[in-house]
Amino acid sequence: MDPAGGCPHADNAGLLARGAVASVVLPGDVAGMAVLGHEALKEFLAHPDVAKDARHFTELAEGRIPDGWPLKTFATVRGMTTADGEDHRRLRSLVGKAFTARRVEALRPRIETVTAELLDGVDRAAEDDGTVDLRARFALPLPMGVICDLLGVDARYQDRLHRLSSQVVATDTGPEQAIAANRELVALLAAVAAARAEQPGDDLTSALIAARDEGGGRLGQQELIGTLLLMIVAGHETTLNLVTNAVRALCTHPDQLGLVRSGRARWADVVEETLRWDSPVSYFPFRYPTRDLTIGGTVVPQGTPVLAGYSAAGRDKAAHGPDADLFDVTRPARATAARHLSLGHGPHYCLGAPLARMEATIALEQLFTRFPELDLAVSGTELPRHTGFVGNSTGTLPVRLRPATAPVAG
Repeated sequence: MDPAGGCPHADNAGLLARGAVASVVLPGDVAGMAVLGHEALKEFLAHPDVAKDARHFTELAEGRIPDGWPLKTFATVRGMTTADGEDHRRLRSLVGKAFTARRVEALRPRIETVTAELLDGVDRAAEDDGTVDLRARFALPLPMGVICDLLGVDARYQDRLHRLSSQVVATDTGPEQAIAANRELVALLAAVAAARAEQPGDDLTSALIAARDEGGGRLGQQELIGTLLLMIVAGHETTLNLVTNAVRALCTHPDQLGLVRSGRARWADVVEETLRWDSPVSYFPFRYPTRDLTIGGTVVPQGTPVLAGYSAAGRDKAAHGPDADLFDVTRPARATAARHLSLGHGPHYCLGAPLARMEATIALEQLFTRFPELDLAVSGTELPRHTGFVGNSTGTLPVRLRPATAPVAG
C-alpha cells in the first residue's frame, strides 16, 4: 500500500481482475490483506469469526508493532470501532440515541441554516474571477460544525481538531509525528470533556460523561476519549470527502447534473451513486479473522490485519454490472440486489449514515441552486489527491462560482 495514497481506482481494477481478496504490504512492512470484491466484502464484514479487537492482531499481540506505526491508532483506540460483541453493543448504545431517524430529522432545519450561512461565506470569499476552494470553505466546515454542535465542542477547537484528526488517521506520517499528534489530540479531547463536566449541557459529550460518572462499567475514561475521537473523525471526514467527491463528479459529468436539474434523478441519488462510484473511504483498517477463513476463494490467515476495500467493492463489475466504472445518477433507483457497502455492513454499519446522507443531500441541493453555473476551476485530472490510502478524495476543490466578469473599459 502506498502510504501517500492517490486515486485508487486503476489499482483496484487490476487487483479485482486477479481476485476478490489480495495480499498487501502495509507501512512498516507489516503483512496484511484487503478484501476488494463486493460479495466477498459483504460476507467478511458480517462474518461471526471476524473481530475488531486488536488482541486478535497477531503481530501487535506479540509486540512486533512499534508505537510510532502510522496505523496503530486504528487498531488500539478504545471505542466502538475496536470492540466486539457485548462491548460493542454497550458502547454503541451510549451514542445511538443521538443518531436515530427522529433525532437526525430534527437536525434538518439547523443543517439547512448552517449550509446557507456557509454559502454566503463562500460567495464573499470568492476571488475576482469567482474562484474559491470549496473543500476548505464549505465541504469541511459543514460536517465539522454539525458534529461539534452534537458533541458540545466549542467552535474555537474545530480547526485544531481537524488538523490533528487528519494526522492521526494519515498513513504517511513518521513515527515521531504520529506519536505527537496522538498525544495532542488525546489531551485536547480530555480538555473538552473536562469543560463539559464542569458545565454539562444537552449534548452527546455531557451524556457520555454522565454514563462514565455513574459507574457500573458503562463507560471508562479511555473509552470516553476514544468515543469522542471516533465521533470527531468519522463525523466529519467521511462527509467532507463525500461532498467533495460528489461536486467533482457532477462538474465532470454535466449530463448527470442535467438529469438532476430536470427532475429525472434526485439529489439523494447523487449521494448514493457517489458513495458507490467514488467511496469517501478507500481502505478502512482493521478487522482480524479469529481463525483461518476462506473468503472469495482466498485463505485469510488468523490474526491478519485486513483492510475493507470500499472503493474497490463500489466498482466491482461482478456486482454492479459491466458499466460499474460509469457515474450514473439513475443507477440507485434501478439497483436492487447490489447496494453499495461504502457505509459498512453488519454490526459495525456506520451509525452516522442517516446524518451523513442528510448533510450531503442538503449541501448539494443548496450549492447548485445558489450557484447554477458552478464548475471546476481546473480540470478534474489536475486536482491534487488527498494523501493516504484510507480516505479517498481530493486535497482541494477549486471551483468557479460563476463565469469571470470581464473588466469594464474606461
